[in-house]
Amino acid sequence: MKPNFFSLLILLILISISSSAQTATLKGVILNENNIPIQGANISYNDSGTQSDKNGVYQLSIPANQEITIHISHISLKNVQFVINLEENQEYELNPVLKTDVEQIGEVIISGRERKIVEGITTLDPETIRTTPSANAGVEGLLKSLPGVSSNNELSTQYSVRGGNYDENLVYVNEIEVYRPFLIRSGQQEGLSFVNTDMVRNVDFSAGGFQAKYGDKLSSVLDITYKRPTRLGATADLSLLGGSVSAEGISKNKKLAAIVGVRYRDNSLLVDAKNTETNFQPRFADVQTYLSYNFSSKFELGFLSNLALNTYDYEPLTEQVNFGTLQTVQALTVRYDGQEKDRYETYFGALKGTYRANDNLTLKLIASGYHTQEQEHYDIFAAYALGTVNTDIGSENLGEVEFSEGIGSQLTHARNDLDALIYNLEHKGTYVADQHQFDWGIKYTSEDIRDRLQEYEIIDSAGFSIRPPVLDFVNDQPYTPFASPIVPFTSVRATNSTKIDRISGYAQYSIRSNIKENEIWANIGVRAHNWNIYGNTVDSSDSQIVFSPRAQVAVKPNWKSDMIFRLSGGVYHQPPFYRELRDSLGVVRPDVKAQQSIHIVLGNDYSFSMWKRPFKLTTELYYKKLTDVNPYTIENVRIRYRARNNAEAYAQGVDLRLNGEFVPGTESWVSFGYLKTEENIDKRGYIARPTDQRLKIGVLFQDYVPSIPSLKMYLNMVYQTGVPGGSPSYADPYNFQTRLRDYRRADLGISYVVVDQNKRLRQGHFLNKFRELYLGFEIYNIFDNQNTITNTFVRDAASRRQFAIPNYLTPRVFNVRLGMKF
Repeated sequence: MKPNFFSLLILLILISISSSAQTATLKGVILNENNIPIQGANISYNDSGTQSDKNGVYQLSIPANQEITIHISHISLKNVQFVINLEENQEYELNPVLKTDVEQIGEVIISGRERKIVEGITTLDPETIRTTPSANAGVEGLLKSLPGVSSNNELSTQYSVRGGNYDENLVYVNEIEVYRPFLIRSGQQEGLSFVNTDMVRNVDFSAGGFQAKYGDKLSSVLDITYKRPTRLGATADLSLLGGSVSAEGISKNKKLAAIVGVRYRDNSLLVDAKNTETNFQPRFADVQTYLSYNFSSKFELGFLSNLALNTYDYEPLTEQVNFGTLQTVQALTVRYDGQEKDRYETYFGALKGTYRANDNLTLKLIASGYHTQEQEHYDIFAAYALGTVNTDIGSENLGEVEFSEGIGSQLTHARNDLDALIYNLEHKGTYVADQHQFDWGIKYTSEDIRDRLQEYEIIDSAGFSIRPPVLDFVNDQPYTPFASPIVPFTSVRATNSTKIDRISGYAQYSIRSNIKENEIWANIGVRAHNWNIYGNTVDSSDSQIVFSPRAQVAVKPNWKSDMIFRLSGGVYHQPPFYRELRDSLGVVRPDVKAQQSIHIVLGNDYSFSMWKRPFKLTTELYYKKLTDVNPYTIENVRIRYRARNNAEAYAQGVDLRLNGEFVPGTESWVSFGYLKTEENIDKRGYIARPTDQRLKIGVLFQDYVPSIPSLKMYLNMVYQTGVPGGSPSYADPYNFQTRLRDYRRADLGISYVVVDQNKRLRQGHFLNKFRELYLGFEIYNIFDNQNTITNTFVRDAASRRQFAIPNYLTPRVFNVRLGMKF
């Protein structure tokens, strides 16, 4: 089977096909000044065109990846003309308002991608996100193929960017900041990404040097825009891991538009393939709604909501992990008793009002609320044995443990409960005058967090209870008896009631102009953030405030080569959130300062043609200097902060991405990233940070068979060098700088399009009722690489040694998918 499979894979990758015309879609609703739909308006380009129907709705297919001049006209209304350049398969919604005079307006250039390029923003195609195979399907699965974005865990939607940790990334949906659960503690225990790809219209991502209008985080911004439907429709995507369905529609008067998405996912297929035999049922479900109502041509009200329920019933049974060298293979065998029951419920709702006072001024008011109730309850007893493995190839007992050198047991207990309520009220404004743009905003946030943390760990080896290695106690067991009372190896007990009030705001100015024949764009702005921490169990702190000036400049020289040069940077602060205030013992420290980072990013975009097809090479050099750093450790994907600003750090590197039509009509890319990030704790010298991912190579490749264009392939590959493997409890990280093995993963998806807009079956066929219908299969980790997320440190009192046992991730897994649109 393997030779046939790899032959097919190589064949698909090496396919070379002839070019064909690719299209994009322009659609929307045409209205007059009284917000009444216009019937019979002409929408045309060259010799092609269409007319709006009785509801003012139109849809027009246009050539992709080239500038097209669109004309919109009506016999009694003002004509509109603009230039648009869309990507292949992109859908762009434009709802023009035609005025009641007959003057021809000046030409308008619509090129959203060009504007984002000069701002250093990467735009991802939502359709590519939906079709690209990934064990954790969604936006984050595609982000991990970009340079500068790292993750060594396919079971988690969390990611680090340019040396930052998982808490340093901003996520917005329709300009509304969204939050993640607090108690996430392992890659197996993480639910769905907040972003529902069935509802997405646009995805923008910035890996650093972003504008002042974005919030107070150190690393990145993921800016999502949900679509406003223009027609009645539905989608469904089903697989062995779960499924999603969505429905959308618009009222007859085009004022009310709604889209609802429901998702369900069961990761049992993935975790059952791991080397731990368990009864594990990780189940995630959520419902999202986005409603928008146009009260008039000037005022629109939007409503975004999300209800998510994640449950985990975990009962480990047995496990065997082989490790060591070829000459000396050792094994850790474990038998478990007990179980873990976790539950996360999150509720999110937001209202956004947009008032377009005139063509120049836009005002927005956003109110949102986030409520999460989370619990982690577990009691797990593990009896383990360390032994040597039979490596005699001719032996009947090959691979079995021959002799146990040390035995022991471990009991872990937790009763962690958290209830958090967060409110936001924000105003934003934009004023545009010719080539000038002013943006401003102010935001109030109230956070009320109630937390109970109760964890302990007891370790026993050869009948001796291992005590924590505190400095005033020398543990010489089992050679010297110790008569003191038995204490847990680790014990954390805390109850906190913490409230945080925040006021933040920004102001920025942008200009687009020319210097001689060279185009230039510049942005300058500043953010301010003030916060105060208090509560029943917390000593009130003095109010703290930080200022973050930022600037960007981009130049497009008048050269034959199509190039854009960018320089961006500034000061970025991350005022502490609750998790950053709580130290490893559960104590909330209100005097923790905001971490500070100085960004400098130099970028270049070079657009060119190769094989008569468009390509673009993006290069960015960056340097980040961090002060007042709050050191942390990572246990799987759980972050534990020291809640002290006792370190400084830096991150430096280079990111390159070549994207274009390696195969005509499809977008693929190859990305490369080099990163070095180190920290200096208490002035002891620089060591690697937990996210020090030195080398990263990512590939996204799309292809299809020339003679059967409906048969498509998607290949998502990532190679990353290993990150530091962490350290055991109470250990000094300066003594544990060994790294995990390199992370190598390739996910393959092959699908067959039965029906779409360009492929219809014979007249009257029942499958023509679908707008789109495809089926396919996916193979995750096709080369079956043994990747690791972290180490488990096993202590043996008999030999007085400590072993780093790797925790392996998922092996090769097969999945089947069925997708449809109505």
